Amino acid sequence: MRLFKTLRLATRDYTHEWQMSGCFVLALAAVLGPMLVLFGLKFGVVGGMLNQLINNPENREIRPISSGRFEQQWFVDMQRRDDVAFLVPRTRSIAATIELDSEKSSRIVRTELIPSGPGDPLLPVGSPLPDSTNRIVLSQSAAEKLKIAEGDSIDGSVTRRYAGKKERSHIELTVAAIAPAAAFGRDGAFADIRLVEALEDFRDGRAVPELGWTGTQEDDVRSYPGFRLYARSIYAVSELKDHLDQKGIDVRTKAADIDLVMRMDRNLAAIYWAIAIIGLIGFSLSLGASLWANVDRKRKELSVLRLVGFRTGDIIWFPVTQALYTGILGWVLAAGIYFAAAAAINNMLAEQMATGQEVCVLLPQHFAMALGLTVCAAVFAAALAGFRSARIEPSDGLREI
Repeated sequence: MRLFKTLRLATRDYTHEWQMSGCFVLALAAVLGPMLVLFGLKFGVVGGMLNQLINNPENREIRPISSGRFEQQWFVDMQRRDDVAFLVPRTRSIAATIELDSEKSSRIVRTELIPSGPGDPLLPVGSPLPDSTNRIVLSQSAAEKLKIAEGDSIDGSVTRRYAGKKERSHIELTVAAIAPAAAFGRDGAFADIRLVEALEDFRDGRAVPELGWTGTQEDDVRSYPGFRLYARSIYAVSELKDHLDQKGIDVRTKAADIDLVMRMDRNLAAIYWAIAIIGLIGFSLSLGASLWANVDRKRKELSVLRLVGFRTGDIIWFPVTQALYTGILGWVLAAGIYFAAAAAINNMLAEQMATGQEVCVLLPQHFAMALGLTVCAAVFAAALAGFRSARIEPSDGLREI
């Protein structure tokens, strides 16, 4: 009951002296508002750059610089690594091409085959996959030239010179899906590795019984000159590159670009938190000094409360309650300042940004973090005044009556 009465008296005193209370709130908002805008810019600009890095699968790709000899066991060992998201062999580039012909178009399109499979980062999640030797996923460029859509059938042909004669073989292919334009900008088709291997075997004069193509029968262990490799995240690219370098495999990645943005994020975060800590400490000391002076000004009233039975712990809640009000109201006003400034900044730069992208943006958890830090700073400031109020004796009020 005493605590409830203390809170009630502190609230009435806070509203009664609304001019002074308003000054405290404005002082806090003047410190916190610009910090929210600053962090919103940092999170919007650098966060947007990080999101682009994370969402663009090209940044997770690791490409071999030169040809090598990679046997099947090497691929099995690599796929066991937790930092590998997708790995598939590549055949010789000159052998991974096919000529496509559609009844809806008079053009014959020479198309590059890209080995693919489940989890291919370049294909949309949940889209049909090229999971057999007669199913492909066409690039948008090739689909437009052939004038075909998903589900259509097209003729694929491949030529070779075998036993002194030029031969051409055909295979009927089903277009399982059309890949997004960003997946592959040239005329290409995502295909099962078995189809890509079949084309290489046919061109090398080997038989492909599965497709009815004749040739020599060889039981050599297959090796591949390259691979398509994607790390599980941009943060794993550097580690994977180091592992391949140790194995003597020269690769090319975008690790330098990723490291640049991550360093920028760390540096800006350090600068922001330094400014935020200095600002909060400065405000805490300022608020604490103001509350301390307020306690001294109301020394008579507080001593009377002690005289009528309020304990030291009850009196301490008096400045703490008022500090909490200042912290919460200052946070609300600072949030309002942020929303107004963010809207102006985003509207000003809307033409330079992609659709849906914002320069200044904060998430709900950022506001919650700001509220928590503000309340903690306010309580710390109130602790100074609470220490002062706890030393007030009941006799102090009697001497001043």
